[in-house]
Amino acid sequence: MIAYIRRHLGWKIFLSYMFVILTGILFLRLSAEYVIPTAFEQHLAAMERMMGGMMPGAGNGLETDLFTSFRDAFNQALTRAALAAFAAASLLSLFISSRVVKPVQEMMQASRRIAEGHFRERVQVSGDIEQADELSQLAISFNRMAEQLAQNEALRQRLIGDVTHELRTPLSTIKGSMEGLMDGVLPETAETYQKIYHEADRLARLVEDLQQLSRVEAEAYTLDRKPVQIATLVHRAVGRLGQQYEEKEVGLRVKIPSDLPAVDVDDDRMEQVLMNVVGNALQYTPAGGEVEVSAHREGRFVHVDVRDDGIGVPLEHQPHIFTRFYRVDKSRSRASGGSGIGLTIARYLVEAHGGEIWVESAGRGQGSTFTFSLPVSPE
Repeated sequence: MIAYIRRHLGWKIFLSYMFVILTGILFLRLSAEYVIPTAFEQHLAAMERMMGGMMPGAGNGLETDLFTSFRDAFNQALTRAALAAFAAASLLSLFISSRVVKPVQEMMQASRRIAEGHFRERVQVSGDIEQADELSQLAISFNRMAEQLAQNEALRQRLIGDVTHELRTPLSTIKGSMEGLMDGVLPETAETYQKIYHEADRLARLVEDLQQLSRVEAEAYTLDRKPVQIATLVHRAVGRLGQQYEEKEVGLRVKIPSDLPAVDVDDDRMEQVLMNVVGNALQYTPAGGEVEVSAHREGRFVHVDVRDDGIGVPLEHQPHIFTRFYRVDKSRSRASGGSGIGLTIARYLVEAHGGEIWVESAGRGQGSTFTFSLPVSPE
């Protein structure tokens, strides 16, 4: 029985009411036992004085009879009051249990369903949300948590699907080439081996990108921040990508004012951001196009703009452009369109520095401008 009571909140509420009532009755009874006789005698003496000592029956047992009758009446009234209090406590505990225990039980059952993988489970919120009490606020918070868990599960499933899709193409190519070599269908030439090596290299780059994404999402890295000139970072990144721009015949210009203040960043991490953003512009700019990297100051931040005249970003795609594995042009393969992870890594790194990154584009075929902000160095 004790174990049953411990497991049920309704019984705990009922017993708590009973304990309060019993405690009150006990103290009332003890007070009456010690206070009533003295008070009765004082009151009776006052009546005798008022009557000039002419109170009939005084001294012949009338006083004792009056006190006995008074005490019996008091005990009877106390007993009836205790029974009424027990009945009221029972009704009140049932009412409170229906208002408190039932929502808690619903949340307990919903949490069990969510733990079993049913992320669509929600609890009902009664009353006006704007004037919700603590239990309703708890239910609202529970539903928000369940919604976030559902989103995380959807992201996890999509990530698994995306990684599977990204791995399938190079693995299929490697497997097909090896089968062709074993069956003698493909010649054992340098071109064949170069093709296999190229696909294996794609797998290695994808794994490296995933490792970097995992680290930045988990914030499993440190920032060695120091004052750095943004021009130095831009020219360093442009120098590493210059040959790729020349091979694709895409123009690359840099316009950095000389009077810009230093920014407070980790230069290695920020160079990685520039490589990802400027490299993304190259991927989506056709031959003969142009990419321009510029910067300007706005308040406490330096804004870096990477503008291209490539395929552009339609308005409906812009909120998702920094989502991992997301591509505006779904027909592009990883070999021609990147892994879809670089911009995600750039977003995490920029936000870790206290800045923001966003994209602006007039639409498909109108080019795009990626902008990110970096805090000015206090020095």
